[in-house]
Amino acid sequence: MRPTVAPFPAARLRRNRSSAALRDLVRETRFSVQDLIWPIFIRDGDGVVEPVASLPGVNRLSLDKAVAAAVDAQALGIPAICLFPYSTAAQKSDDCAEAWNPDNLVNRTIRAIKAAAPDIAVMTDIALDPYSTTGHDGYVRDGEIINDETVEALVKMGLAQAEAGADILGPSDMMDGRIGAIRSALEGAGHSNVTIMSYTAKYASAFYGPFRDAVGAGGGNFKGDKATYQMDPANSDEALRLVERDLQEGADMVMVKPGMPYLDIARRVKDTFGVPTFAYQVSGEYAMLMAAAQNGWLDGDKVMLESLTAFKRAGCDGVLTYFAPRVAEMLGG
Repeated sequence: MRPTVAPFPAARLRRNRSSAALRDLVRETRFSVQDLIWPIFIRDGDGVVEPVASLPGVNRLSLDKAVAAAVDAQALGIPAICLFPYSTAAQKSDDCAEAWNPDNLVNRTIRAIKAAAPDIAVMTDIALDPYSTTGHDGYVRDGEIINDETVEALVKMGLAQAEAGADILGPSDMMDGRIGAIRSALEGAGHSNVTIMSYTAKYASAFYGPFRDAVGAGGGNFKGDKATYQMDPANSDEALRLVERDLQEGADMVMVKPGMPYLDIARRVKDTFGVPTFAYQVSGEYAMLMAAAQNGWLDGDKVMLESLTAFKRAGCDGVLTYFAPRVAEMLGG
């Protein structure tokens, strides 16, 4: 029931905004370091810190540098880090077999991070696009994304990551039935404690461009249309159906992606299901804010914090964001 507000001047709503101390006392939404998941890009090599041109301030890191970044993140109090591999043409194939190679870059990096920074949770991505010659998240046959065979490959990929020590698996492929298949395989292999954060409401968005550049998934035959498996940006009710399905199949957490343009979806998910709900402040969102800040059009620190607070206000329990180390340093860990 909405409370009754006394008439002016008995009620002067500005009173609670009259000083920083009062504003702190009545603040409804707070963003903290504990709300952060930091996505990082990894690549082969040693001592490599390679800038991503379309993501100012973001680099591809070799394994040793990724481990150092994880150690720093743990010291800042960031609870989780998410790995995305940059793959060369030689690592891509029609069958995407490198995705479940136990010694691929992701799995080697998981093991190294867990050894050096055991208190930080390592999250992974489950989708075939970094390893596919087409740049799609699943197998392609005669122009069609093949669902069931893709799910079989995703299961092998998830099991390899769990064996390497991943704490959170993030299926981002949007194939039907993949959560149930992965959960069943994890249980059968003795990995019952591995968490699944499902990219359950992942939209066919134009905001992903810089990410595809960062992981090398946009070249060759990729035409940029994933609309047959990612969600229509015009749909909202469908997102709730997907969340319900993924929870029934064994997802522990759910994600909305992209973030800021879909805060209404995050709010509906949280209000409807009350489950751990996350959002991904994707590459295009980050790049826009950074470009505007670098041009002096926006105050970079202020819009960063304002955008992240919006996720919490919309009901998110946490956010994947490339701003993670910067905001953690600002908030003081």
